[in-house]
Amino acid sequence: MYLLGIDIGTSSVKVSIVEASSQLKVCSVQYPETEAPIISVQPNWAEQDPLNWWDYFKRALSKANASGLYDPKMISAIGIAYQMHGLVVVDSDQQVLRHSIIWCDSRAVDLGNDAFEKIGRSFNLAHHLNSPGNFTASKLAWVKANEPEVYAKIDKVMLPGDFIAMKLSGRITTSISALSEGIFWDFQENGLSRAIMDYYGFDDNLIPEILPVFSEHGQIKSAVAEELGLSAKVTINYKAGDQPNNALSLNVLQPGEVAATAGTSGVIYGVSDQLIADRESRVNTFAHVNYREDEIRTGVLLCINGTGIMNSWGRKLVGNDLSYERINAMAATSPIGSKGLQVVPFGNGAERMLNNQTVGASISAIDLNRHQTSDILRAIQEGIAYAFRYGLDIMRENGLYPQLIRAGHANLFLSPVFRASFVGATNVPVEIYDHDGSVGAAVGAGIGSAYYADFKEAFSTLKPVYTVEPQDIAQYEAHYQQWKEILNEKINKK
Repeated sequence: MYLLGIDIGTSSVKVSIVEASSQLKVCSVQYPETEAPIISVQPNWAEQDPLNWWDYFKRALSKANASGLYDPKMISAIGIAYQMHGLVVVDSDQQVLRHSIIWCDSRAVDLGNDAFEKIGRSFNLAHHLNSPGNFTASKLAWVKANEPEVYAKIDKVMLPGDFIAMKLSGRITTSISALSEGIFWDFQENGLSRAIMDYYGFDDNLIPEILPVFSEHGQIKSAVAEELGLSAKVTINYKAGDQPNNALSLNVLQPGEVAATAGTSGVIYGVSDQLIADRESRVNTFAHVNYREDEIRTGVLLCINGTGIMNSWGRKLVGNDLSYERINAMAATSPIGSKGLQVVPFGNGAERMLNNQTVGASISAIDLNRHQTSDILRAIQEGIAYAFRYGLDIMRENGLYPQLIRAGHANLFLSPVFRASFVGATNVPVEIYDHDGSVGAAVGAGIGSAYYADFKEAFSTLKPVYTVEPQDIAQYEAHYQQWKEILNEKINKK
């Protein structure tokens, strides 16, 4: 028996097939091989076509099925992870009405800030644990205000993973975790937020059926099963945002446990048993995958928009023909501190941890006689690591003091320079695991379908590949303080 995990990322869609009894990955494929485009018709806008996600998924699964490494008919359950906070809207015929406004889009910031003030800061932080910011509810409010003809046709509002589940099964569902990431959930009332729904003037009927994260969210349609080469008995048993799902994949489920990713976005995600709210909503708290009313498990999320795109920009600077492995090797030839070069990586829209400001990216202290390509590449990876440190200090202000961080062996954590910079700047060791979001989604499907009796059984074989311990802390600290001065100058000019 096999489990299928789907990860709807910003850059690509990845699928993994996991053999249920051994919990081993049998096959993993992503599509496209190059980074998928983001549509940006105006500054700080970011959209993608949901139908492209569906096409990418089908192409990736077809390639996986063609590997011959498993029998597709033996797949029994599907789990879905997805880029968080995106808005997908469909009509009563389940037809997409517009492109998805995705996570890094900043157009709704002012609407969300107004809601933060007018509903009340203290109320928002107590009930939603966040400012409405540019989260999904505010994105929907933007559509209502600016595209009334589209809004009038909306039957259901979804997140990206809900859309893929709908295409597979024809059923539209959501969860407390999903609603909380959209700022639709009231943690004090344990229900749909009346304050948000009434303030923005949303009809309750726009919200899909609410089910537990680990439950049956639909059975695959027979025509879709035939097209995909799957059994018509396959069920969708798990859906979660990419960061809660990444935490799940690393068995980060209990208070004090912390996960990190450094892909398209950079994230530190810590689990708490408290309803934590940062006073300025610079870090955000959502219901974790194992949240229950009688057992609070929240995920406190630090997000950096300009992570993968900053590293990708550096690659484009030196030539797309070079692999990331080669880029990492070049960066490693530059010393710690990049010979004084500093990169601030905030060039991908408004950053929540900077109070939703768009400060832009920059390269500072360039010496034309000393600095080479390798120094720029290292400075980019160090700058991203310092952005993590800056955000981690905000998390520490809110009572989270991680002693260990778990991360998958993927994206920037493949780079020795980034790993050393991350642990050196944060002074926190990192355990590296050979897991990713699509594998986590597959395991989630096993939990949701009750193949696994509990979380302990689901992760019985999970072991770290290696641990990275902090080194050269004083050097990284000195360079970080210089980086922080540059950032503060940028912030104060805004």
